[in-house]
Amino acid sequence: MLRPDIEQFYKEVCEVVCHIPEGKVLTYGDVARLVGYPCHSRLVARALSSLPAGHHVPAWRVVNSQGRTAPCWPQQQALLEVEGVVFRKSGFVDMKACRWQLL
Repeated sequence: MLRPDIEQFYKEVCEVVCHIPEGKVLTYGDVARLVGYPCHSRLVARALSSLPAGHHVPAWRVVNSQGRTAPCWPQQQALLEVEGVVFRKSGFVDMKACRWQLL
């Protein structure tokens, strides 16, 4: 398995995430695939969690593959709801309605 250059990987993750439109989400795995490292979804999560205060990357638009928000970020759901992201009764994002379809 190829190992990414971490600095370049983080930069590319941020570029992808900045293109996710309002009201849509991607999974950590989606972002990893888009930057060319499909087996590195956890590294995507680490990249987003390490962003400095005051950044302008809409990291709240990235959820896990089931549509679950980050457990240590209670504001994430509110940020998504403001943008019109639909949540199911389970508290997970409705991925059929809100996953950004790139193709």
